[in-house]
Amino acid sequence: MRGIKKRYGGVQALDGVNLEVSAGEVVALVGDNGAGKSTLVKVVSGVTVPDAGEIAFGGRPVRVARPHDAQALGISTVHQDLALCENLDVVANLFLGSEKRRWGLLGHLRMERAARELLASLDVRIRDIRAPVAALSGGQRQSVAISRALLGDPRLVLLDEPTAALGVEQTAQVLDLVRRLRDRGLAVVVISHNLADVRAVSDRIAVLRLGRDAGVFRTAETSREAVVAAITGAGVTT
Repeated sequence: MRGIKKRYGGVQALDGVNLEVSAGEVVALVGDNGAGKSTLVKVVSGVTVPDAGEIAFGGRPVRVARPHDAQALGISTVHQDLALCENLDVVANLFLGSEKRRWGLLGHLRMERAARELLASLDVRIRDIRAPVAALSGGQRQSVAISRALLGDPRLVLLDEPTAALGVEQTAQVLDLVRRLRDRGLAVVVISHNLADVRAVSDRIAVLRLGRDAGVFRTAETSREAVVAAITGAGVTT
């Protein structure tokens, strides 16, 4: 993404933002409330059309004007609310809207088999995948939402606050899952306020401040203090 701009009335939500992520890389997108993170995610996922700027995917210019365009390119988004149906089981949630059909009938056994294979490949451990999602822990729900995002074989996965409101053990499970996405060769963007989680899982950290780029850091080569300084505008030292 190059020079992305978006204005809402008198508010300049994004003002010339750049963002780049490569296959097999986790980029964390951080910034204070109102920094423009959510707007940028909406632009990438096709929910919002930018006023200016360019988007390239796979080395070629593309136009992402609606969510279908993003999905067709191989961009999958897991929003903070997860969009799970709590009264349905894990299998039904994984295939919601893309149920496997055969001769007009739902292929329940095929979906269950595919669900088990997908969860096993990601090392997601859920004892009973026919249990309602409402009975799962927060970490398990997040894992189901992320797993569902992989059904279309995406190349880029956007995760909006994937560890928000999770306990220590559940957070560790989700971060392990993010690492496995990277190991599968996917490009991953993680939006988070938790710098400890960001440092634990990311390769690079991109900071937004007041809708503008405030710095890009290689996680292994920078300090928490440098990232905080970029977020707050107190100056950056690497």
